[in-house]
Parts: sequence; structure tokens; C-alpha cells
Amino acid sequence: MNIENIKIELNKQADPKKAEFLPKFFKAQPGGYGEGDQFIGVKVPVQRKVAKRFYKTISLSELRILLRDPVHEYRLTALIILVNKFEKSKTEQERKAIVEFYLDNISFVNNWDLVDSSADKILGAYLFDREKDILYEFAESESLWKQRVAIIATFYFIRREKYEDSLRIAKILLDHEHDLIHKAVGWMLREVGKRDFEREFNFLKENYQSMPRVMLRYAIEKFKPDLRKKFLKGLV
Repeated sequence: MNIENIKIELNKQADPKKAEFLPKFFKAQPGGYGEGDQFIGVKVPVQRKVAKRFYKTISLSELRILLRDPVHEYRLTALIILVNKFEKSKTEQERKAIVEFYLDNISFVNNWDLVDSSADKILGAYLFDREKDILYEFAESESLWKQRVAIIATFYFIRREKYEDSLRIAKILLDHEHDLIHKAVGWMLREVGKRDFEREFNFLKENYQSMPRVMLRYAIEKFKPDLRKKFLKGLV
């Protein structure tokens, strides 16, 4: 019943024009990274409101059905609900069950916004003071989305001034072919630099000449103009 009510609430806010635009934005056309994804055109703030209403009452077994739906907004709402459940959980057992659920359904976390809305808040938060082997397994995998989960999960660590895993995973992904990984790695490097400029600078000095251009641009976005130009011209 929760699932149907969630869909009803989301469908009330569906925008056909937005639904027509979103497949292009998320590359859902044949051959795109989001091929086959379906959209109804619901804004994220609406999804967050719906998630807040239902996260206490919906079970993980119900949530599994929602997370496996072909409609993108349903999957994102399911992940927002899962984040709410994780953040409000009171026991280790609850948190572990949510993380296991997340990993069991990771193949449905299959677009960049789905990863970015959940990876650090669930997996990163859970692994902060635990072994992080699974992040390295994901980084070394052949799955674009697992690789993005690996680097984005470390955002939780970065916000707590722990940078080693972010830099190690960035190194693994340095020669990746896809711009979604270039952007994600560059973003995380930039976040490191906002908190510890020297750590980012040293990493970039060692690696920037072999970096994809987009990754470098994202990483140095907040640098002073003169230093940014030096990096772009290969003069550091």
C-alpha cells in the first residue's frame, strides 16, 4: 500500500514537459549511459517531501520493489527514503540491514544523481570507521556506477577531514575513460582542497599531467586564476 501511495503522490506532481526533457539530460537514449530509463517529470524537492512522509512506515521489502521500478523518480525517491531510514536508525543492526539492502540492490543505483544522493550518506557513513575494501573492489570493477559509488562514498570521509581513501581511489580512477568519473573524481579532489589545499596541490602536482582535462578542470575550479592557468598550461 505504501508503494502505491508514494506513486500516487509523485504522479500528482508529474510534469509532462519535464518528463520529455529529462531523458536527454540523463542520457536515457539508446547508447547513452542511462539507456532505457523512464521519467515522469517530478522535481527533487517534491520527492524529498514524499520520502519524508513515508520513510517511517515503508518496509525494506516494499522499498526493494520501488527501487527496482523502471521510473527514475521512483528509484530516486526510494533512495532518499533509504537515506532517511539510515540517518534516523537507532541501532547497529538497523544500519547494517540498510547497508546490506543498498549493496544487494546496487545495480539499480544506476545514474549519477542516484549515486550522488546515496553513496556518501549510506555507504560512506557506514564505512567511516570500518574496513573499506568494498570501495576498492567497486573502484576496480568494470561498472561505471560502482566506480562512481566508490569515489562519491568518500565524500563522507572528506567532510570529516579524512582524505587518504579519496586520494587512493582517485589514483585508481585517474585514467578512466568516462566523463562521469572524470567529473566525480575532480569534484572530490576539489572538496579535499577546500579543506586541505596542500594535500590536493601535492596530489595534483604528481598526477595532473596524466589526468583527463575535465577531471583537472573540476579539481582546480576554486584555485586562484594564476595557479589555475599554470595547471592548465602544464607549468606547475
